Amino acid sequence: MNIFITVPAYNEEKTIGRLLIDIKKSLNKYTNYDKYKILVVDDGSNDKTAYIAKKAGAIVYSNPKNYGLAECFKTEIEKCLELKADVIVHIDADLQYNPAEIPKLLKEIENGYDLVLGSRFKGKIEYMPVIKRVGNIAFSKVVSQIAGTKITDAQTGFRAFTKKVAMNIPITSNHTYTQEQIIRAVRQRFRIKEVPIYFAKRKDESRLISNPFGYAIRAFINLIRVYRDFEPLKFFGILGAFIFSIGIVLGLYLVYFQFFGGGAFRHLGLMMLDVLILSIGLQIIIFGFIADMNRK
Repeated sequence: MNIFITVPAYNEEKTIGRLLIDIKKSLNKYTNYDKYKILVVDDGSNDKTAYIAKKAGAIVYSNPKNYGLAECFKTEIEKCLELKADVIVHIDADLQYNPAEIPKLLKEIENGYDLVLGSRFKGKIEYMPVIKRVGNIAFSKVVSQIAGTKITDAQTGFRAFTKKVAMNIPITSNHTYTQEQIIRAVRQRFRIKEVPIYFAKRKDESRLISNPFGYAIRAFINLIRVYRDFEPLKFFGILGAFIFSIGIVLGLYLVYFQFFGGGAFRHLGLMMLDVLILSIGLQIIIFGFIADMNRK
C-alpha cells in the first residue's frame, strides 16, 4: 500500500518533531507498511512548524494563512490523491493521539474496511474537559441517528481511509467535516469500523476550548448544521411546523374572536400577520421536502 500519514499543523513547533519521529518508529517496524510518506499541512503557522517538519523529512504544504481544520483536511485529501496515495491516515499534531496505534488502523484497512475511526470512548481517555466530552458524545449520538449506524466518536481526529473514500466523498462543510465524512461513507455503503485508542492529556492549553462558553456555543451551532445538511426534511420540517402551529393558534384565536368577541375583522393587522406566519411555516416545510429530494 502507498500510505500517506497526514498531519494538519498550526503553530505546533513544540510537538511536530516528536510526532514525526514517533510515526517513523511506529511504521518502520512493519515491512508491509514501509511504503509510507508523511504530509504536513502547515496552516499558516508563524513559528518553526514548517521548518521542523521539512527537516524531519516530511512533505510540507503551507497555506498562506490560517484557514482552519476543515480546509486543512480538504487539502490533505487533495494532495494525497495527487501523490497517488492508496491509504490516508489522518492524525493531529498535538501528541494526544498515539502514533504507535497507526498500525491498528491500517490492519483494519487490510481487513477490508474503507474508513477506520480511532475511538477515544472505546479506548482510554487520560483527560478530556467535561464540556468537550459532553459535546463529543452529543455529536456522536446525532451522527449515529442520522447515519443509522452506531458511532461512539464522530469527532475523532485519528482515522484511516482508502483512496475510494477520498475520491468519492468530497468534503463540503467548513465546520462539520469529521461528521460529514462518516455520514456520507455510511450512505455510500462503505465499510466502517471503530477501534479503541488511547487519548492523552494535552500538554499545553487547548486553542480549541480556551473559552468554554464559546466552545459550547460553536458546538451547539455545529449540531444544528449537521441536522440542516444531512436531515433537511426533519430540520426544516420541525422548524416549519413550529412556525405553522403558531399561525394555527393565532388563527383559532381570531375565529374565537369572530364569533364571541365582536368580530375578527377589527383585527385586520393581526389577520394579515397570521396569514404571513402560516405562509412562512408552509414554505419552510416545502423547502425541507425540496432539500431532502436534492440531498446527496
